[in-house]
Amino acid sequence: MIDHNGTLPSPGTFLPESKLARTWARHFAVDTGLHLRNYAVAGAVCSNLITPRPFPVIHGDFPSVLEYEVPAYIAERDAKHDVSGLPIYEPPFDPIATVFTLMVGTNDLGNIAFLTDSQVGGKVLRVYTQCLFDVMDRLYASGARHFLLFNIMPLHLAPQYANDTLHGRPATRYWPDKPSNLTGIAIKMLQQTTSVNEILRYQTPYEVLVAKRYPGAHVALFDLFELVSDIYADPAQYLNRSILTKASDYEHHCDVTDSFMWWDELHPSGRVHKIIAREVAQVLEGKSRYASYWSDGG
Repeated sequence: MIDHNGTLPSPGTFLPESKLARTWARHFAVDTGLHLRNYAVAGAVCSNLITPRPFPVIHGDFPSVLEYEVPAYIAERDAKHDVSGLPIYEPPFDPIATVFTLMVGTNDLGNIAFLTDSQVGGKVLRVYTQCLFDVMDRLYASGARHFLLFNIMPLHLAPQYANDTLHGRPATRYWPDKPSNLTGIAIKMLQQTTSVNEILRYQTPYEVLVAKRYPGAHVALFDLFELVSDIYADPAQYLNRSILTKASDYEHHCDVTDSFMWWDELHPSGRVHKIIAREVAQVLEGKSRYASYWSDGG
């Protein structure tokens, strides 16, 4: 989109893997041999009707999950072939045999969004969590029956949002006009993430088992907050180091990349993505201690 003046790619357009840190989804696909279709967009939020984030380079807002990513998937599913006539999905796509994963929230709860009170007037965190299930509604209507929903990681530990004690960064490239009260920022971020995660802990089983919102579906909720907190609390078990002393440490400006929890001021390191991928594989086998499972028949 950046290279094409904001023009959206046509159905069947395959883009190369990012040259930055490899994501958990790609690690998972490589490790398991399963096919991956990744519709994630950098900077995306759940909905631009809740937390629109301007992206001047494309003369609009960052594409969102509800308004862009889901429609992009549905357009490819319906098109079946790209502009040259080749199959978009090979082997043929079967929504019943596909796991649909949804990891979103870092941008929704961050600066230029809920953290800085930049959301659309009247929108609250409960509206954000409802958006996640609106996304699942669209996917379910398209035939999806297996869902993996992630909660929010402990963003108050990220260099961009950490407090003074954890050596949080002052201004960053993602937040150049960041206020100086790092403690206040970290506290509000912790309040937001724990509130959203608690809502999801109760709302997810309610939507599946009580409201019967997804008949015949299987839903797992992955506790990303707990996993990343465990890495932070015991880095020797997960990273190539015994003590994690500063949240400001991140691999993008360091040599031994497996030693760090963050890739840059905001994003998890490649090592953390590998750990997430490993745990997701356990989720699909029904063995992860970080996941809760619900099923409404099927």
